[in-house]
Amino acid sequence: MNSSHSPRMSGSGFSAPPKKQLGQHFLADKYYVEKIVMAVDPKGDDRLVEIGPGQGAITFPLLRRHPRLTVIEFDRDLITPLTEAAAPLGELTIVHRDVLQVNFTELAAGGQIRLVGNLPYNISSPILFHALEHAAAISDMTFMLQKEVVDRMAAGPGSKVYGRLSVMLQAWCEVQALFVVPPGAFRPPPKVDSAVVRMVPRDPATVGINDRKRFADVVRAAFGQRRKTLRNALNGVIDEAQFAAAGVRSDARAEQLEVADFIRLANLPHA
Repeated sequence: MNSSHSPRMSGSGFSAPPKKQLGQHFLADKYYVEKIVMAVDPKGDDRLVEIGPGQGAITFPLLRRHPRLTVIEFDRDLITPLTEAAAPLGELTIVHRDVLQVNFTELAAGGQIRLVGNLPYNISSPILFHALEHAAAISDMTFMLQKEVVDRMAAGPGSKVYGRLSVMLQAWCEVQALFVVPPGAFRPPPKVDSAVVRMVPRDPATVGINDRKRFADVVRAAFGQRRKTLRNALNGVIDEAQFAAAGVRSDARAEQLEVADFIRLANLPHA
């Protein structure tokens, strides 16, 4: 391997060239690393799972606070340096796989895991939806993503950025935007601000969604044509009698509805 592309060890871990095709932007600012670790605040028997450890910016500080950590890393060039740098700090288990192929429920092994990670910008939404499928096995998630995405995740009805992502995530989780991380905190700097968000899955018994697919279909159709009224956007999906039964105005637009309104619409018997 050409030495210019070899990982270089340092006191806090190692450095390696980021791979553009993997959407890698490595967190390098210790101030924001510490803020994230404090936000996670690992305790006793927590089962921590980090998505995309990269150069270990969050991994190693977490290991100093917590003796065991599982990480999911797709880039095989990072496996050996991660293993070597973690050895003096604690027990690091590396799952070398595409995170979208990882079964979080199996990883939890009957318990619950806590997810943390600087999510690759190019697949952040698919990762969020993948995690939702395993929400019962996850106690909380602390993720860093593009600020624009976090704004959408946490937005409420009436906001210009309230949309499908907001409703789908908030139906299953409490979503809280924590703090912004500027481009200069990364190597290489991304072109946009990032932000850290906490998601806490709701008790499945309180979510109240009868059919996950039906709910997803209703939300997707409602926001598919934002400028249309719900009557038009959901034509063929929800009829006028169903709007009345759910207590939802058919002349409203999707961004005006609360998450609970979408749940009531989706739970009605099909037209």
